[in-house]
Amino acid sequence: MPGTNLTREEAQERARLLSVDSYEIELDLSGAQDGGTYRSVTTVRFDSAEAGAETFIDLVAPTVREVVLNGTALVAADVFKDSRIALPGLAAGRNELKVVADCAYTNTGEGLHRFVDPVDQQAYLYTQFEVPDARRVFASFEQPDLKATFQFTVTAPEGWTVISNSPTPERPADNVWRFEPTPRISTYITALIAGPYHSVHSSYEKDGQSVPLGIYCRPSLAEFLDADAIFEVTRQGFDWFQEKFDYAYPFAKYDQLFVPEFNAGAMENAGAVTIRDQYVFRSKVTDASYELRAETILHELAHMWFGDLVTMEWWNDLWLNESFATYTSIACQAYAPGSKWPHSWTTFANSMKTWAYRQDQLPSTHPIMAEIRDLDDVLVNFDGITYAKGASVLKQLVAYVGMDAFFQGVQAYFKAHAYGNTRLSDLLGALEKTSGRDLSAWSRKWLETAGINILRPEITTDADGVITAFAVRQEAPALPTGAKGEPTLRPHRIAIGLYELKDGKLVRDERVELDVDGALTDVPQLVGKRRPAVVLLNDDDLSYAKVRLDAESLATVTQHLGDFAESLPRALSWASAWDMTRDGEMATRDYLDLVLSGIAKESDIGVVQSLQRQVKTALDLYSAPAWRETGLAKWTEATLTHLRAAEPGSDHQLAWARAFAATARTGEQLDLLAGLLDGTETVEGLTVDTDLRWDLLGRLAATGRADEKAIAAELERDKTSAGEEHAAWARAARPTAEAKAEAWASVVESDKLPNAVQESVISGFQQADQRELLASYAERYFAVVKDVWDKRSHEMAQQIAVGLYPALQVSQETLDATDAWLASAEPNAALRRLVTESRAGVERALKAQAADAAATA
Repeated sequence: MPGTNLTREEAQERARLLSVDSYEIELDLSGAQDGGTYRSVTTVRFDSAEAGAETFIDLVAPTVREVVLNGTALVAADVFKDSRIALPGLAAGRNELKVVADCAYTNTGEGLHRFVDPVDQQAYLYTQFEVPDARRVFASFEQPDLKATFQFTVTAPEGWTVISNSPTPERPADNVWRFEPTPRISTYITALIAGPYHSVHSSYEKDGQSVPLGIYCRPSLAEFLDADAIFEVTRQGFDWFQEKFDYAYPFAKYDQLFVPEFNAGAMENAGAVTIRDQYVFRSKVTDASYELRAETILHELAHMWFGDLVTMEWWNDLWLNESFATYTSIACQAYAPGSKWPHSWTTFANSMKTWAYRQDQLPSTHPIMAEIRDLDDVLVNFDGITYAKGASVLKQLVAYVGMDAFFQGVQAYFKAHAYGNTRLSDLLGALEKTSGRDLSAWSRKWLETAGINILRPEITTDADGVITAFAVRQEAPALPTGAKGEPTLRPHRIAIGLYELKDGKLVRDERVELDVDGALTDVPQLVGKRRPAVVLLNDDDLSYAKVRLDAESLATVTQHLGDFAESLPRALSWASAWDMTRDGEMATRDYLDLVLSGIAKESDIGVVQSLQRQVKTALDLYSAPAWRETGLAKWTEATLTHLRAAEPGSDHQLAWARAFAATARTGEQLDLLAGLLDGTETVEGLTVDTDLRWDLLGRLAATGRADEKAIAAELERDKTSAGEEHAAWARAARPTAEAKAEAWASVVESDKLPNAVQESVISGFQQADQRELLASYAERYFAVVKDVWDKRSHEMAQQIAVGLYPALQVSQETLDATDAWLASAEPNAALRRLVTESRAGVERALKAQAADAAATA
C-alpha cells in the first residue's frame, strides 16, 4: 500500500510543526456481529507552529466521507490519497479536524481484529496498533512523539462489554460506552476490546494504593482461566516494579485481556494489555509454559512505565522499550520475594540468548540501536537483537554500574520524563549521574556496533597442575557477508567460575569477577591456584558473548555436562554446545551424543524442552543427509525410552511424550501413537488430553497414517478455534501432492484465511520428512513472493515470506535461486531482509552438514 510508509524525516517535520492536544473518537460497532465496515468519527485538536502550513494525518480506510478542518469542509476525494489525508492551510495555534470514515474490520491481527468463536458463534473484537495501525481505526498522527489524550465513545451490540485504556463505565442502557479521556499517551498504545467477554475482577492494594485489576477471556475458555495464578504474578510485579522504579503505577486501572488470533505474545496497551489466549491453558502444560506466561505478564507490566509513561521519540529506540521490559521482567522473576521461578536467568540463557546469538550472525545483523529510516524498517526489527541482545547488554550494564545505581538512574529518568518522549541519551545521562561512570564509550561499542564477540580462556600450568598464567582472549569475528559495520572488540563485565568434581557433581569452588577489554586480558587473581576440572568464562551469564571452553574443560564437560550442581552453568554449557553445532564446530552426531549423555540428569524442564527442539532442528537441517535417518532413529528411540522412564504425571513425561510424537517414524512407533490416540495403548500417568491428541494425530497425518476423515472426526471432538487451527495444520501436513496443492492455494492464491489459520497451514505444509514432495514449491515461492508482499498486509505477507521460503531444500541450488531472485526482483528493504535471513539459514545448514559428514560415524 503506497502511502502506509512513513519516513523518519517526515515524522520529524510533522513533530516540529505540530503539538497534539486531544482526540475524541466515536466508533459505531453495532454491526460487528456481521462484519464488514464500521463508522469512525475522529475529532482531533492540535496546534500548528506556522500559519498556512500543510501537513497530513494518517488513515487506512475503504471510504472517507467527511473531512472538516477548522470548520471548512474539504473534498474527501481530493485530500485522501495513499492512506493520508492532506491538511492544507493550517492556522497558527489551535486547529480542529473532524474526519468521518468507514473503517474495516480485519482478520489479520492488525487494526480492529474481528473473530467469531465457533463455540458460541459470537464476534469478539480487539485492537492491535503497534507499530502503525491505530490509523486503521481512527485518523491519527501515527508517530510515538505526538502524544495526546484519547477519549473513546463506542456504540456496541447489546450484551457486549467494551474495554479501553480508561476505566470501563457502568453498562449503559443505550449501549453507548463513554470513556473518560486518557492521560497523554502515544497512538500505538491506545486500545479497544469489545464483545461478550468473560471477566474476573480484583484489585492491587498496598499502603493506601488501590488499583482495579481485571482479567478477560472468551466464555468458551472461562473454565480454563486460572485467574488466581495470573493475579498472583501481577501483584508480584506491582510490588517489585513500584519499589525498583520508585514511581506509582501511572494509570487508573490494569486489565489483562486474553484475545484470540493474536500475532504477538502480548501488547502493552496502557491499562489494557492484550495477551494471546493460548496462555489460557486448556490442556496440561509443563512449568516452562507457566514461567513463559509469567514473564510475558511481567514484561507488559514493566512497559506501563518504560514505553507507556515514558516513550521513545522515534522507533530507533524500540530496542530500549523491549530490552528494558525483558530485562526487568526476568529480574523480577529471579529476585522478587516468593517468586516461583528464581532460576529465570537459566531460561534466559538457554532460550532468549540463543535467539540473540542466532540473529546476530545473520547478514541482517544490526546495532542494538538500529537506524530506523521508516516504518518498513521497524516492522521487521522486532527481532532477537531488539529483545534478547538488548536485554543481555542491559544485564551487563547492571553488572557494570551496579544494580542500586542502575535503578536509581531509572527512578530519576521516570520522574524527569513522565508522560513525555525521550532518547537513549536521556537514560544514559541519568545512569552516569547515579553510577559515576562515563558510559559514552560503552554505548558506542555496545549499542552502536553490530556483531558478536568470542571469549576463550588461555591457561598455562606447571607440572603440578598449578596455574602459571591465565588470560581471556577476546575475538571479533568478521561480520556476515552483506552486514554493515566492522568487527568490534568490546568491554565485558564477566565472572570466571572454577568448578571441581565432588561426589559426582560439578561444584563451583571459586568465582572471580572482572572487566575484560581488548584482545587479551590477564587475570592475575588465578595465578598460583591449582587448575580446576572446568573453567567457565562468563559464569552467571553477566555479559553477551559466545564462550568457548579450553580443551581440558571441554573434555570434562563432555563427560559431565549434566552433573553441574546448579542450573545456570549447565544452561551456559548447553548453549555453547548448541552454538558450536550451528557454527559447524561440533558435528550434529556429536551434539546428539552429548545431549543423550546428559539430558536425563537435566532437572530444569525448560532446558529439557529447549534441548529437544534443538536436537530435532539439528537432525533435520544440520546432519549429513546420508546419516540423517540413522540419527533420527537414534533420537526417536531415546525419546520413547525417556517417555517410558519418566515419573508418571510429571512435566518431564509430558515433554518426552510431545518429543516422541514429533518424530515417531517406524510402523511400531506410529502404531503406539495411534494406540495412545484411540485408548488401546497407555503410558502410566500420561493423560492424553485435547492438545496432546492433536500432537498425536498431527504426526499420524504427516506420515500418511491419518486421513481427512480422521482429522474431521477429531475436529468434531474439539469444535473450537484451537481445534480449527490444529485441523488446518494436520490437513496441510498430509504427505500427498493434493494436500500440498490445497494448502498452497489457500495461503498464496487466496487471502481469505485469518492470520492464525494461515500460520497453521504454513507450519503444517513445511514437513522435514517431505523434502522431495516440497521441492517443486521452491520455484513457485520465488515466482509469487514479491506479489504477495505488495498486496497483503504486513503481518500476513511476512508469514508467507518467511514460512514458505524453501528452508528445507538445503542445497547450493536454493542459494543460487535466492541470489537470482534478489538480483532481479528488486524487493523493498524489508522483504529483502527477510529473504536474505532465510538464505543465511540454508547456507549455515550446508556448512553444518559438511562438518557432520566429515565426522567419524
